[in-house]
Order: sequence, then structure tokens, then C-alpha cells
Amino acid sequence: MEAGGKKILILGGSGFIGNAIYRELRSYFDTYGTYYSARKRFEGNQQFFRYDLQEDDVFDFLENVRPQLIISALRGNFASQVAAHRHLVEYVSKNDCRIYFISSANVFDAYSKYPSYEYDKTLSDSIYGRLKIKIENMLLRLPKKKMAILRVPMVFGNQSPRIREMKENTLNNLPIEVFPNLVINVTSDDKLTQQIHYLINRNKTGIFHLGSYDLVHHEDFVKEVMDRIGNFNPIFKRVYTTNEERYLAVLPKVNTLPKNLRVAYQEIIDHHIIK
Repeated sequence: MEAGGKKILILGGSGFIGNAIYRELRSYFDTYGTYYSARKRFEGNQQFFRYDLQEDDVFDFLENVRPQLIISALRGNFASQVAAHRHLVEYVSKNDCRIYFISSANVFDAYSKYPSYEYDKTLSDSIYGRLKIKIENMLLRLPKKKMAILRVPMVFGNQSPRIREMKENTLNNLPIEVFPNLVINVTSDDKLTQQIHYLINRNKTGIFHLGSYDLVHHEDFVKEVMDRIGNFNPIFKRVYTTNEERYLAVLPKVNTLPKNLRVAYQEIIDHHIIK
């Protein structure tokens, strides 16, 4: 059912993923978002609040909006993110509210020999991955019915930072980095937001891996995307971090989605990158 009365607050609502979620949900729910730097775009929008992660207390926004669902797509200073999520967890534990946290495949980036599933142990070599693990671990202390961890692989889409950078590099004769040994799964902003909409409608909680159900080499994927985008002659810079194949892929095993919401990487290339 479409719970039209449900109040949703998207933290990081002006970012690429946060704003895609906002656009997907705003017609169905009472949806609010926060922005930090994109003042011109959001200042006049009554549904958006300016939130400075390092200066503002997130409690003020929670008290103001009283959301039943918080979606965290925050970016920015890592220590401030940790502090904000500590407050979010405290708020969710004491109120009729749940939290969806946009996490990353990077929580598994220390395990490179296999794809990762929902209940695999997290371990990361990267600062970014370790940040996500730290926040995930806070959320895992909440009752399961109050939280969802949404682990997302690389996100591509017409307006995604990755695609924009690839186009700009090509136009400026700069190389596009490709990782020939890296095996990934992928998603797009519109597929991801449809999946999140479904999870909200069904009041789903727990850990979800929201990426394509199949895998592809990073180099092959990027080359095919560039072929689709247009008649360019991109320069590719092949980056080898290891001699063996390594995986950065999050696949579902337990919490699978209905067939119509699953996606293959080819579908992302064919239907979701070039509008």
C-alpha cells in the first residue's frame, strides 16, 4: 500500500542519490530533505532545510519534522557523520521511527576473492569503507524492525558523478581510469530508488544488497557505456592494483527483491544511463 501520510526525512537530500530518492518519493509521501551547498536550488523549497553537518545538531531537524522514516544519504566530514548517526540512532530508539542507511559495497573491500552477501562479515581496507562499517555497527544495535542497511555498489545514471566525469574527461582528452581486474556489480539511480520505494511500501527492514544480480569487469562495463554515450574516442588508463581478479560486488542471498525489481548490468547500460 502507498502510505501517503508517512513522513520521510532524507538527510543528504540534495546529493545525487539523496535527491533521486526525494524525486521518487515526493509524490507518494510527505517527504522532506536537507541540503548543504546547493542553496539556489533548494532555498525556496519548503520541503528542504539547510543542514550543516559540522555546525548543526540533527536533533533540531528531527524535532521539527518528526519523521516516521529517516533515510541517511549523508556525505561530508567523517567524524561529523559518525556524531550525527549517533544522534540518529538515539532518536530512532526512543521514537516511533525507523532509519534506512545508504551504505556501500566498500564495507567488504578487504575481501577481494568473492562477491559479498548480506550476512558476510564486514572488513574494509579503505577509510570510506571503515566509516560505513562504523555507522552500520551503530544501526545493528537497534531492534531489527527499526532499521535497514542498504548496501549499494557503483551507481551509474545519466546525471551521476561517474558518468559526468567520464564525459568531461573524454571531451578534455583526459584518460578515463579503468580497472581491468576488478569484477563489480552496478546499479542506476532510478533502479535504486524504485527498490527503496518498494522497501518503504512493504515496511522492510534488515540488510539489503541493492545492485545488479550479475557481475561484470569494470573495464568492459565502462567501455560499453562510453560506446553508448556517443561517437567518442576515449583514452583509457588501465590501472592494475593486483594481478588477480578482485571483487567489489554486493549480491543478495537472503533478502531478495521481486523479479520486476531485479536488474542486470546490461539493462543498466541499455535503459538507465542514456536517457
